[in-house]
Amino acid sequence: MKYKINIEEVHNVDEIKEYWTNEDYIQLLKKFDFPDAEESDSENLRELLFMAISDFEPGEAAKLVLDYKLGEELSEGQIEQISNDMLTDTVCEEYPEMELQSRLFHVNQLLFKAYNGKFPSSSATIIHFTITPSNTDADSDLSKATLLRLLNDGLSDRNIVKRLFEEQMNGNAEFPEAENIIWDLQISENKHFKITTSGNLIKKDEVIASEWEKEIEETADDSDK
Repeated sequence: MKYKINIEEVHNVDEIKEYWTNEDYIQLLKKFDFPDAEESDSENLRELLFMAISDFEPGEAAKLVLDYKLGEELSEGQIEQISNDMLTDTVCEEYPEMELQSRLFHVNQLLFKAYNGKFPSSSATIIHFTITPSNTDADSDLSKATLLRLLNDGLSDRNIVKRLFEEQMNGNAEFPEAENIIWDLQISENKHFKITTSGNLIKKDEVIASEWEKEIEETADDSDK
């Protein structure tokens, strides 16, 4: 199938506020010993959380937020190590288990904001684009692996995803990593796609084309949606 890809907008952000819900803020406030969190006005929860966090040492605060978001997947020792590393390094960009990188990013940036820069900052890249298949009746419910392969020709050769996953991006190998490379995927009308990924994996200036065509064949992992 041949597709036409058109990049509409690419931008970087240092946080995704809508990731954190009011319930998240309430539960975190409880962890930081803030009384009567449920009774606070919803519009003040984030500010109250930042005030509560500031009463703790950065490393201790990191452990509490990490335990809330990743306590079921990481051991106490791992949380201790990550909380220490986060003070000097962007762990979310380098953590070997890719399925945890997005949540580590959100934790990192919450702490970065709360402490006004005591934690190193990271970024996310948001790409808006359209995909038009040559067959107008084609299914627009494309997998994350297919989307990355379609974007491949518009990315600089410097791009880390192209270099680390060359065979997968070229459709010559299964691509389960795509599920974690793309943190969030939204599809709206008129075949419009919005993906969010790590600013380390796809940098804004690595999207070097605005329009191109690409022909790809569906592979086994593309059909498992």
